[in-house]
Amino acid sequence: MKNEKGFSLIEVLVALALLGIIAAAFLGGIATASKAALIADKRTNAESLARTQMEYVREQAYSIAPWDYTVTSSQRSSTDQPSWWNNDNPPLLSNNYDGYTANVIAELLHDTDDGIQQITVTVSHGGEAVITLKSYRSVR
Repeated sequence: MKNEKGFSLIEVLVALALLGIIAAAFLGGIATASKAALIADKRTNAESLARTQMEYVREQAYSIAPWDYTVTSSQRSSTDQPSWWNNDNPPLLSNNYDGYTANVIAELLHDTDDGIQQITVTVSHGGEAVITLKSYRSVR
């Protein structure tokens, strides 16, 4: 039996154990990369939506603050409506933003309305805030 060649049971088990450890590490890396890609996609969509809402507000006529509105792909609401608010034709989010909510708030920068407002856009996905964008607006 000294001349027989082959692998012993211990050698095969060690090789399988090493292969299992390498496979587990590889699959863990793939799972982490996949999760990172989903997070990056959610953040990119939220940033695009926040910038879109900020530009939408800047295109509208100046309205004395404070005011706010919230918009989704299916509804739009406001507690303190700006003067340009139109309940008859609400601009809703496109279907590309299903699950996202944009909350836009205009606040006075100073104690009196001197024509400068701070606009804050907060975009949420699944009830969790993803990004907040702040900018200023003035009477032109």
